Amino acid sequence: MTLDRLRPYATRFLDPFVRGFDRVGMTPNGVSVLAFGMAVLAAVAFLLGGRADRIWYVVAAALVFVNGWLDVVDGALAREQEVASAAGDLLDHVLDRYADIVVVAGLAAGIGNYYLGFLAVTGVVMTSYLGTQAQAVGLERVYGGLVGRADRLAIIGAVGFLAYPLSGEYGGFTIVGWLLIFLAAVGHLTALQRFYYSWLALE
Repeated sequence: MTLDRLRPYATRFLDPFVRGFDRVGMTPNGVSVLAFGMAVLAAVAFLLGGRADRIWYVVAAALVFVNGWLDVVDGALAREQEVASAAGDLLDHVLDRYADIVVVAGLAAGIGNYYLGFLAVTGVVMTSYLGTQAQAVGLERVYGGLVGRADRLAIIGAVGFLAYPLSGEYGGFTIVGWLLIFLAAVGHLTALQRFYYSWLALE
């Protein structure tokens, strides 16, 4: 189950945003950079949510959703402007990976648990790596597995909203700590699922 498979069905909801960006002269690469900027701001907000005022978790959650939405819009804008290219796809993927890293880093820094942050970020990066590595060896890009990027952003955003009212510890961890544990466990499991699928397809 992964929300990435629903991208084609979201097209009709993108049209107003795509037309708006096109009207103001925004390029797909510009939208990709803007999406990355939202991820950086989300990371800072997660840090502040853990160390200053918990209301920043709500801000961070909203910024995560904006990042995810813009990540869908950039591809639609490229198709609308008929400028889709391998270079644009490369930029989008590189910025997505950096966005994933900074958001998880912000979560971990906010609660001061860098060990969980390391486990989570490696799981997130390996999930994405296995998806594109399948394409590099001649298969189609793999989006399957337990949790794709769209699922991950939705879960991070939802937990961000919940982290504001739920301030206590549950089984020794805050809700953000449990989110990092979830990202670590499911991320590595999804990566292994994608590896197994690709391995079977290549045999």
